[in-house]
Amino acid sequence: MTDNMVLRGATLTDGRKVDIVIADGVIAEVTETGNGSVVGSRELDCSGLFVSSGWIDLHVHAFSELNPYGDEIDEIGVKQGVAVIVDAGSCGADRIGDLAASRAGALTTVYALLNVSKIGLQRIDELSDLAWLEKELAVQAVRLYPDFIVGWKARMSGSVVRENGIQPLRIARELAETTELPLMVHIGSAPPKVEDILPLLARGDVVTHYLNGKSNRLFQEDGRPIPALIEAVARGVRMDVGHGTASFSFETAEAAKQSGIRFDTISSDIYRGNRQNGPVYSLAHVMSKFLALGYPLSEVIGGVTASAAEWLGKPELGRIQAGDRANLTLFAVEGERAVFVDSEGETRIGEQQIRARGVYTNGRFIEC
Repeated sequence: MTDNMVLRGATLTDGRKVDIVIADGVIAEVTETGNGSVVGSRELDCSGLFVSSGWIDLHVHAFSELNPYGDEIDEIGVKQGVAVIVDAGSCGADRIGDLAASRAGALTTVYALLNVSKIGLQRIDELSDLAWLEKELAVQAVRLYPDFIVGWKARMSGSVVRENGIQPLRIARELAETTELPLMVHIGSAPPKVEDILPLLARGDVVTHYLNGKSNRLFQEDGRPIPALIEAVARGVRMDVGHGTASFSFETAEAAKQSGIRFDTISSDIYRGNRQNGPVYSLAHVMSKFLALGYPLSEVIGGVTASAAEWLGKPELGRIQAGDRANLTLFAVEGERAVFVDSEGETRIGEQQIRARGVYTNGRFIEC
């Protein structure tokens, strides 16, 4: 066996220490530390580090040309320990080809949710004119990029839809059913009300920003989930964090945890501004906030690995198994006191921080 790399003594989130042998970009062997049969040409001492399948950020904005919602792919991908990113609606049918082409020079794997508006985020009121929701053009784009486009994105905030209310979501629902692809819906300020949005979502669809602290939120003043949310979760609608600049509240997150409405996926909604200036900074920083909220490490990591991979329909991305292409993130959990800030300016104290240390993806190891 040639061109081997061995990760020695890394810790899984269940506490087991393993050696992982990688040959020609494929996991050749996973054994308890010291029990492996292969010595690699390159060995990395992973003592004190955790290993998981490669992190997946299900909600980013990675089309660098857009302002303010844009960034460089690898700046929010492998440089932050993230092996796979999903651009969440930066582009509609007009420019999805440009986003697809931008992957060529990147080390990070990129997928996309197609904005139901053909103009995407060239404007921040992209659903205010129904003429921009050209169904035939959108379906053609999905058929043109079947291995890239994994779903649809509709931003259902009052500032985005303007006078159109719930109608853009009805069109998005039709597109999702026509193409048999799931729909991610951004919830924000009304109108439309979340009580009108949730009934239009089906099993496998995603509510992003589900922990926002706006008045049009999913939890009542006493912290209980609204009935429409309970019904949506029961029929298989998934809850995604989508932290972002204005869409994560510690108070709401605590209410959700108390009520049992836990996240399916943790995502950052990262772009250049909130990466550089906060409150997002990185996917790892967002994950650390959930440790501060009392979630176990295994559940936090599951929200950026197995659960996200399942939604993508690519379960192999969420596991560490011999025979699969190597897709791994190495990280540390450091005992370091931190003041975490949410999108409302509220703070919580945490005693641990997750920090990415390296990624093995697409046949290469990249240190973070």
